[in-house]
Amino acid sequence: MNDHSPQTAPQTEPALEIIAPDNSRQKVALTAGPFNFGRGGEGDNILHLDDGRISRQCGTIVADSAGHRLHDRGNRYGLFVNGAKVQQHLLRDGDVITFGVDNSYKIIFHAGSAPAPPPAPVSVANLLTRIGSISDFAGTTGSGGLNKLNLLLEATSLLHSQLPLDAVLGTMLDHAISVTHADRGLLIEPDAEGVLRVHQARSNKGEDLPPETLNPSQTAINQAITKQSSVITEDLNLAGLDLKAAESIVIQGLRAVVAIPLYASSRSTADTGSEQEKGQLLGVIYLDSRRIAAFSALDRQILDALAVQAASIMDNARLVLRERERQRLEQELSIARTIQQALLPHGLTDYPHLQVTGAHYPCHEVGGDYFDVVPVSEDRTAILIADVSGKGLGAALLTTMLQGALSGLTMGADPVKVFNHINKFLCRHAEVGRYATMFIGIVGEDGMFEYIKAGHPSPLLLRNGTVSELYTEGSFPVGLIPEAEYTSARLQLEPDDTLVLFSDGVTEAENPSHELFEVTGLSHVLDGQKVVPVEELQKTILEAVRGFSKGADQSDDITLLVVRYCKAA
Repeated sequence: MNDHSPQTAPQTEPALEIIAPDNSRQKVALTAGPFNFGRGGEGDNILHLDDGRISRQCGTIVADSAGHRLHDRGNRYGLFVNGAKVQQHLLRDGDVITFGVDNSYKIIFHAGSAPAPPPAPVSVANLLTRIGSISDFAGTTGSGGLNKLNLLLEATSLLHSQLPLDAVLGTMLDHAISVTHADRGLLIEPDAEGVLRVHQARSNKGEDLPPETLNPSQTAINQAITKQSSVITEDLNLAGLDLKAAESIVIQGLRAVVAIPLYASSRSTADTGSEQEKGQLLGVIYLDSRRIAAFSALDRQILDALAVQAASIMDNARLVLRERERQRLEQELSIARTIQQALLPHGLTDYPHLQVTGAHYPCHEVGGDYFDVVPVSEDRTAILIADVSGKGLGAALLTTMLQGALSGLTMGADPVKVFNHINKFLCRHAEVGRYATMFIGIVGEDGMFEYIKAGHPSPLLLRNGTVSELYTEGSFPVGLIPEAEYTSARLQLEPDDTLVLFSDGVTEAENPSHELFEVTGLSHVLDGQKVVPVEELQKTILEAVRGFSKGADQSDDITLLVVRYCKAA
């Protein structure tokens, strides 16, 4: 007999095509678990990329129900898909992954092809399998079994509806009440502190009940959660003593109680075993009645199926809310970064007696470093740098506040008084929990340089190829000691003197051996440098820091300000 079954195309597995900087290519199959990649062979990387500019923990690709999703694990310059920077991205066939640097690796995602799935079983038969055998179904009285099966079908269709979450869950409660002939049904969920509270309540007439007036049996609920399975009691007079004697049951005259715990999607606890570990507790479906109930095997299976559907809906809603919250935070951080970058000075070379350039590289989305160059008067210009304790959004907010406070310098305010005011203000608001190291210097056209220090590392002075520090003695950051008083010092600059202001992200840069760049490393870079453009000098410093780090992750904000005094014409 001839076999006329249709021929299927051969299956190909998802894979990555890696294009090296020398244009050599190789293909790597994607593994089932997280596919981690990054620089070097240490850690959990499956794909090793030999480029010092790529972070060790660069990225990962994880397979989920939607496909293969790329996640940035903290690559220094970010991850890009088809030229657009991403934090996470659902990959499509042909997508090109790059690393934010030139002449580096490129990774092309190939989705592969899977054989056509087998035909799905008839939906009604599948549902019948889930809720019991056909003989069980046939044993129900009259058309009651058909009605209950219809309830389950309706509940299943709710999964794909566009109704609001509360409306869907309220309908699920109505179905559960209809199956059990209960007087009322409650959906109980944990609040932000984990305390179980009534979220929705329905009567057997489909009416909403005020949650604050209800008193469900905590004993039945706690039993269901402890056992991690349903508690279904048809006649409380025949139940165990602890449940029968529960105060809320006695007071309300209850005769039947159902408590079904709802859990997030479970996962296998072993590679080969069938044991399942419950996920996060999402809530409890609670039903009670003042009448004795009688539940068939079909009723119990329908209740279990309804509970699975309700848990799935709640779990999906929880994941959606979490994803929306993540996207909202990312958007807010992106806005904060845009604002912070916009507040950094521009046009730094527009000063007749100064040549200035600066750079700021936050280690997170927003940073706690700040630098500025502002004219104080027609012949005097202020240069300043600050480093707020901590990182992230809190530090960024304080840098913005400091910038606003220091803007008073442009109106002729005494810098010493400004520093003392900022210190007392921050100390009075100790609940902020932040302090800042700062340095400010004011350069006149005649070369007179007046500066104030507040716990910040001393700038380096490059004069005729020789490097020195402006000061070696310490001082207090602003916002740390209420009694601290700040004073100024003076220095006469000579033409072509160059000042290098920096944050500790420069001197505390680490290499893979956890050695620090330190001030000695920065001094070594500057030592012997003659009069080169300030932009070239800044580039030399940053390249030296990157070369010393050898691709190690940046652990602090890097801020650099290079200022050269020029005799005014």
